[in-house]
Amino acid sequence: MKRCKSLLLGALMALAPLAPALAAPAADTIINPPVEQAAPPVAGFVHADPALWVLKDEDTTIYLFGTIHLLRREILWFDGPVRRAFDSAQDVVLEVIDNDEPDAQAGMLGAAMQPDAPPLSSQLPGDQGGKFLAALADNGAPAVLFDHVKPWLAAMALTTLPLQKLGYSPDSGVDRAIRAEAVAAGKTLVGLETTAEQMGFFAAMPHDLQLALLSQTIDELPALPTTIGQMIAAWGAGDPDRLAVLMNDSVNDNPGLRKLLLTDRNARWADWIKQRLAAPGTVFIAIGAGHLAGEDSVQAMLRARGVETARVAGD
Repeated sequence: MKRCKSLLLGALMALAPLAPALAAPAADTIINPPVEQAAPPVAGFVHADPALWVLKDEDTTIYLFGTIHLLRREILWFDGPVRRAFDSAQDVVLEVIDNDEPDAQAGMLGAAMQPDAPPLSSQLPGDQGGKFLAALADNGAPAVLFDHVKPWLAAMALTTLPLQKLGYSPDSGVDRAIRAEAVAAGKTLVGLETTAEQMGFFAAMPHDLQLALLSQTIDELPALPTTIGQMIAAWGAGDPDRLAVLMNDSVNDNPGLRKLLLTDRNARWADWIKQRLAAPGTVFIAIGAGHLAGEDSVQAMLRARGVETARVAGD
């Protein structure tokens, strides 16, 4: 399995908004321990121009916008065509809307435990167990809290913790900003999935594959700052082709994961969007940017169903 880090970062940054749950107060004692030093600030502000698509018929307009779930607060993106499209919509659709987030987070952590298993570090091959413990220590995470979690959660934690130290946060993420603006404007909010469903995508991975994902995550931690920078640069430049390479190509090494994380979900969402065209109004759909990139994108699924999308020109 190659480039698992791209797959895992894709999951955290664009494929599934589990990162907010991982960083939430309910999970603090396990996977979000305090750090001694805040991440250094970025000088100035960075303006992003992410891609936006539209599809429409006689009485319905639907916008498709790709989100990033962890960002730095200095990155500005909510203006121009994206803002105008959002403002024009009566309905806002997000990947996930949980009406009771604490319960969702508690359920996620409960399902990620393996209390009767041997310590996770002992399940890793060769010297990976020692590297795993060292990586936890480097990020201020008590190793004892990870003895009995499933490998997929440990891999996500080892990705999330360094990102938070670098200043990336779900509080600055696209999803939270859109949801807050939608609530403030009194727009109708719709969720395509729940946190429990998205957690299930990873929980369904065979244990050996989870261990391989964790092992690869450990090996590629040094490249994490570069990898996330490349992903956000591609998103901010409105370059879905580059984003597809960075986020989605790694799942080609495992057709089962590609089907689980991308293809099946994109097909379900394309069906939902086509059905929504039957009702009048303007809809703003914000889903992980990885779903709007590559040969199995939501746009490609819609095209196969006879529905064409068009890229919205920037300012």
